[in-house]
Amino acid sequence: MALAQTRELQDRLEAAHGTAHAIEIVAIKTRGDMILHLPLSEAGGKGLFSKELDLALLEGNIEMAVHSAKDLPTILAAGIEIAGYLPRADVRDAWISPHAPHPLKLPPGSVVGTASLRRGAMVRRLRPDLKIALLRGNVETRLAKVAKGEAAATLLALAGLKRLGLEAAATSVLDVREFVPAPGQGAIAITIRTGDSALRAFLAPVLDAATGAALATERACLRVLDGSCKTPIGAHARVEGERLDFHAIVLKPDGSRFFETAACGALAEAASLGEAAGQELAAQIPAGFFDP
Repeated sequence: MALAQTRELQDRLEAAHGTAHAIEIVAIKTRGDMILHLPLSEAGGKGLFSKELDLALLEGNIEMAVHSAKDLPTILAAGIEIAGYLPRADVRDAWISPHAPHPLKLPPGSVVGTASLRRGAMVRRLRPDLKIALLRGNVETRLAKVAKGEAAATLLALAGLKRLGLEAAATSVLDVREFVPAPGQGAIAITIRTGDSALRAFLAPVLDAATGAALATERACLRVLDGSCKTPIGAHARVEGERLDFHAIVLKPDGSRFFETAACGALAEAASLGEAAGQELAAQIPAGFFDP
């Protein structure tokens, strides 16, 4: 997935600047790629996917790093900033199951495999009887495990399936109003060293302002809620012209309770809109809410 996303950036930059500006891809394995026997919440959180890339940036070994935006921590390492985002792909979750076209149709007590607390909580919100089991690994590995019967179903980002040419693996695509995406889902983020204005100018032709506004909203909400891999949070900002609509939800890990909010506002106020929504949700969440 990381290579597919990096090649997308490479292709866009070469289209914008010509092939004379050769873009070399450097593959860096992160701890998040290697620790597959634990949920991210126990293994160290979202930073597992960015620490090695941050270090390579700060040491000057690479000029930019490509990330799934949903895997970036809300507070970046000192000396690192987000230059922007490529145009956002489909934000929805894909449901993959040989047994049912939707979580509501699965046989009672079925096992749904996922590494995402958000997805697990949302499945349990609809079907408290279903069992959630850890399912990690790359996309192909997860699809293979479902095919072999290690789980009756799983959920994956539709954008990721499309980037890998595996969209046909989706049994169905879930409505964002029912399954609110993860903050940043479907977006590719590019990080650079803070203050690298020349590189920011080089990247400018391929960056998407609407995606930037949507992500500013979602990440602001997440930051207020101190969102991490331990907090099941969905947040989705949809841009329409100069305005955006925002929907966020916070769930107990077992899906038994949830709080949600919706707001709309001017594109220019994206971050403040997300921050206000996060504060509204935070005011409603009781102590111990995220305890299993």
